[in-house]
Amino acid sequence: VPDVVYPDGNRRILDFTIVPWPTWTFDAGDGNRVVQEILVDRAACATVLRWRRVAGQGPCTIEVRPLLSGRDHHALHHENPAFDFASCTIGGNVVWRPYGGLPAITALTNAVWRADAEWFRNFLYVVEEQRGMDVVEDLASPGVFAWDLAREEAVMVLRMGDAPYARALPSAAAMMQAEAARRAAFPTQLARAGDAYLVDRGAGRTIIAGFPWFQDWGRDTFIAMRGLTLCTGRLDDAEAILAAWSGVVSEGMLPNRFADSGDTPLYNSVDASLWFVVAVHDFLAAAESAGRSVSNDVRETLWRAVVAILDGYRAGTRYGIRADDDMLITAGEWGSQLTWMDAKQVDWVVTPRVGKAVEVQALWINALRIASARDSRFAAMAEAATVSFRARFPDSRTGGLFDVVDADHERGKDDHRVRPNQIYAVGGLPFPIMEGDTARGIVDLVERVLLTPMGLRSLSPDDPDYSPHYRGTPLQRDSAYHRGTVWPFLLGPFIEAWLRVHGDNDAPRAEARRRFVDPLLASMNTYGLGHICEVADGDPPHTPGGCPFQAWSVGEMLRIEHLLSEPRP
Repeated sequence: VPDVVYPDGNRRILDFTIVPWPTWTFDAGDGNRVVQEILVDRAACATVLRWRRVAGQGPCTIEVRPLLSGRDHHALHHENPAFDFASCTIGGNVVWRPYGGLPAITALTNAVWRADAEWFRNFLYVVEEQRGMDVVEDLASPGVFAWDLAREEAVMVLRMGDAPYARALPSAAAMMQAEAARRAAFPTQLARAGDAYLVDRGAGRTIIAGFPWFQDWGRDTFIAMRGLTLCTGRLDDAEAILAAWSGVVSEGMLPNRFADSGDTPLYNSVDASLWFVVAVHDFLAAAESAGRSVSNDVRETLWRAVVAILDGYRAGTRYGIRADDDMLITAGEWGSQLTWMDAKQVDWVVTPRVGKAVEVQALWINALRIASARDSRFAAMAEAATVSFRARFPDSRTGGLFDVVDADHERGKDDHRVRPNQIYAVGGLPFPIMEGDTARGIVDLVERVLLTPMGLRSLSPDDPDYSPHYRGTPLQRDSAYHRGTVWPFLLGPFIEAWLRVHGDNDAPRAEARRRFVDPLLASMNTYGLGHICEVADGDPPHTPGGCPFQAWSVGEMLRIEHLLSEPRP
């Protein structure tokens, strides 16, 4: 640190591809060319690496030094006397346990192992430096693996725990064959990407919001799962996810997420619970369309959760969330960030949106309409909320909708800022709230002011608070996060809304694919390879950023791909 790169492999890369998995071709400089591959066998929770010579003659050896830490993914590792370099060899398995309180690490190889303890110091993480984070780390290397590539290919299977595996080459070959078959079974790259976010959690299933640093979040789960599970025929996964979440309703709310350090749920979202109701509706509709039965027990479990949510919101719950006398949902108190625009730095809530947020009302009305199909008492509430919404949200100044009415709980105080949240009144939900010329005006406004090739801006560029770039320190990034930064997942509701006002037939579908879908899918080859990222800059060239692999970005594009391929009504 700084400006030291060792060894010089980065200068020797001849080729790289992600098909069928990340694969590099290196020029060794002596006529030998070596291919390196890496993949994860999800069933075995193992990482497979393979090196093989593809050109050249004569001697060809390779040495690999594993670099170990023992840390949380939000932390850094530094040289310390507690690190245990000792290894245990069992057949082709080399086992380390760097710290007593952490799981062992096992490498199964066909290599010759040589213990040679070294600290490698001062790794500099350049992107983290740009983000204003801690950036320098020390890693420990307990020794060296050596192979003769002139004799056979080199393989390494890395996994957690110390249970020994059988021979390296057959084990790696079987994993690679199984993974190749798994990947080939997906019809598209996008569908293959979506599979990565569906994981086991305890005895159930859940959706990881993004890799590498998010866990499972309620709002993200219910938005993403419609594309990740319902549009891909994974109804068993959808049922398991919804059933699991239905068991953690509290005071009419579902958690936004679970604490990083445990399973303590954090109930700090006004919309996650309403997204759950929408997901339940879409799951049951998808099951009926597919001819898949849903047991009465599951239906009753989901229904009880839906009723608990709606009754809780109607009566009032945490953070001042309640139905007002106009039957619209008001929410928020000082210091809270309850909508998806939830950036906060210490006591500064960047986009508080206290009051009656536009997408919350669209979700609330949809939830009431969904429930009214089974309980008529919700029908009158849905009608009253719809009348209030249509009377109070149109903004004659912009031609769209207010972002928040009764802002800061002040009657008649309306937020004119042009944000993308209003699109949910037309698209993205089962029942549009606005129709006709008003709906067309909303879509036209969003298209004119907020649309980019990477998604929708979170704030109009004309707004004095607009931030054109998502970069810098945590404070700088949070300041821009929902004040101009582009969000790819919002293309989902936008495209659906655009089709609703332009006509859902062949010509508009083809135009929507060409103008909106194809440019975003092209980004899968530039950042978060094979996936769709979390955010992008508001200003051209709309550089991708944030979490490189984002569940709801992928999920919403899967949903739109499904919508565009369905037979026309």
